[in-house]
Amino acid sequence: MFKLSIKPQWQLARGDERQLLPRVVELLVGIHETGTLAAACGRMQLSYRYAWGLLQEGHAAFGVPLVQSRRGRGAVLTPLGERLVWADKRIAARLSPVFDSLASELEVELERALSKAQGILRMQASHGFAVELIREWLAREQIPLDLKYRSSFEALAAQNAGVCDIAGFHVPLGEFELPMLQHYRPWLQPATQRLIYLATRRQGLMVARGNPRQILGLADLQREGVRFVNRQVGSGTRVLLDLLLARDGVDVHRIDGYDSGEHTHAAVAAFVASGMADAAFGVETPARRFNLDFIPLINERYFFICNQEFLDSATMSRLISALRSAELQNAIGALPGYDGLQSGRISTLGETFPELLRP
Repeated sequence: MFKLSIKPQWQLARGDERQLLPRVVELLVGIHETGTLAAACGRMQLSYRYAWGLLQEGHAAFGVPLVQSRRGRGAVLTPLGERLVWADKRIAARLSPVFDSLASELEVELERALSKAQGILRMQASHGFAVELIREWLAREQIPLDLKYRSSFEALAAQNAGVCDIAGFHVPLGEFELPMLQHYRPWLQPATQRLIYLATRRQGLMVARGNPRQILGLADLQREGVRFVNRQVGSGTRVLLDLLLARDGVDVHRIDGYDSGEHTHAAVAAFVASGMADAAFGVETPARRFNLDFIPLINERYFFICNQEFLDSATMSRLISALRSAELQNAIGALPGYDGLQSGRISTLGETFPELLRP
């Protein structure tokens, strides 16, 4: 089975003038993440001399330097260099789920073209970091996966319509469990569907390191000067946030940025990390990866759902076995804010959500 990877590439030019080489931005990201030009060269397998040549290309393209040499600190990014790095990180955070979905789609097409497509698992799921681990495991085990990242609502609708075999969605624990289930109810069929538990995860506020704005709760999002970046309308996380805001009596019209809409947890984290927003709401993993502070507000469970008869398929049996393995459960548990100890547990909707069966 082929493993395909699609990544964005910069192409920057001013009219017919000199273009910025794609590896210049990659080198800047390397310096930012490793701390030195030498370490970035090692990671990219570039000579020190060639790397300096790339940086000079960037200097020529913009007319200002992208790095500065400082005694004892090596190459330090200039403000423009930092802006380019964070622009690249925002692009990656926004587009990675889209590219992963496209890569999965093309992998399946290649398998079909070579007449090797057997047991393809069709999955639509709300984007999450445990789901990324599942994708990596299936690729390693040579199990063809047709994965499309969608909102929880879209994924459930697709599974209900037979467009995919398995859907991934999340449900908050506690007082908002039933209200969220009511949103999902049109696509839940307790008699024929089964749940496969994936993980519990934390959702909360992401703020800059040290919390310079002193944002302690949702009410602080109303303060003048606090910039918020939201998830897209129709996402499960946006619905959950609205439930929390309503409970706390927060006026959404007073939140600067409430009407914005990014499609992933990583994208909103990148906005905060780059200084374009002061706060965002999402899961803990990207907050830690972007070196942000995280204020936990609510726990939720992430499930896969499929029809009962699909549980007996060979592909699904292998996936469930993997979810029950110590290797995958430990990998899920290593994600900040995630707990995968019960991964792979199968239940009916009525067993997990008895309120669904109440008249």
